[in-house]
Amino acid sequence: MSTNPSFHSKVSCFSEYDPLKRVIVCEPHYMTIRDVINETQKKFKDEGIHIEKAVEQHYKFVQTMREHDIEVILLPYHKKFPEQVFTRDIGFTLGQTTFVAKMASEVRKGEEDVLKQWLDDEEISYFNLLEDRIEGGDVIIDRDTVYVGLSDRTNEKAVEHLKGLLSDFDVKGIPFIETFLHLDCVFNVVSPDVALIYPEALTKEDIELFSSRYELIEVSKDEQFTLGTNVLAIGNNKIISLPVNKKVNEQLRNKGFEVIEVDITEIIKSGGSFRCCTMPLLRSTSE
Repeated sequence: MSTNPSFHSKVSCFSEYDPLKRVIVCEPHYMTIRDVINETQKKFKDEGIHIEKAVEQHYKFVQTMREHDIEVILLPYHKKFPEQVFTRDIGFTLGQTTFVAKMASEVRKGEEDVLKQWLDDEEISYFNLLEDRIEGGDVIIDRDTVYVGLSDRTNEKAVEHLKGLLSDFDVKGIPFIETFLHLDCVFNVVSPDVALIYPEALTKEDIELFSSRYELIEVSKDEQFTLGTNVLAIGNNKIISLPVNKKVNEQLRNKGFEVIEVDITEIIKSGGSFRCCTMPLLRSTSE
């Protein structure tokens, strides 16, 4: 599987920060905390999610992406899948290959089939990770390096499988404290030189690795809970982030990023923010 970043295919992703051109999302019409599967949901279980507000916020997020010339694909939503809004987890594009993930939680199993149907209809080939337990929130790509979080959603066997499939990439397993759900809830690369990190969740060894590669913006405990690391870089130093994460946004702006604030606080009650809500298919490396 080549690392040649050709722009002629329907799918191509070699980073988390190149200009985003095509992305898959799903509207949260049936979003609910049915089975508590993370710490955030535990806090908001009794309060619940206001569906109309969540749908309205998601619409504004989609419109913001479209205003920046991003093609937004809306997957069909289904009542039996209350977590469908988090499309990042059902698949991921590494280089010029789209992988369909295998969901760990019972409440999410079957979401992958909706993605596969769309890919089949669009005649986009994909690699189905049938035997691995892996979710896209644990997979972060930066050129020829792929970081894969080791959590209760993604296991070492999946990392080893990816290493065998992606011979041109350096696939690194990154263990972290499992209560934080996915790697992108504690670490995220937003440019070739800058990354967001919540160090309390990671090993000393990996913090040193990230420090050697990036300028690290440390996220506080409070802003980690409001998913300060889970921003979406859309290219050209533009980042979509929550207004509530004021310290993160200030630090990003101080490093020269344009921070586009969009409020999806109703959606983050279920444990995911902008990165979780998007599955990039195509990022341009030609701009």
